Amino acid sequence: MRDEDTQRAANAAATNARADAAIQRAVLSHLLDRHPVQLTLAELAREVVGSRGEFEDSDALERAVGALIGAGLLHRHGEFVVPNAAALCFDQLGL
Repeated sequence: MRDEDTQRAANAAATNARADAAIQRAVLSHLLDRHPVQLTLAELAREVVGSRGEFEDSDALERAVGALIGAGLLHRHGEFVVPNAAALCFDQLGL
């Protein structure tokens, strides 16, 4: 029983990690595509996850923005979220 619970927890964590990575990719890709336009967090949410406004979607987007800021790929200036020089350079390399 304990092994099954451990496996279920591991599977859930892996699923969450994949979902988080997917929204991070979507956020970064969208901001790079829209650059030099500066988007507010609310605008980014509408454009990336749609206007459903569900808590799970907006929470995932905010976690993604936070993770990308922490990784050094985005800057947040007040309400605006923008890719930084490292992200823009990587994007220009086309890797």
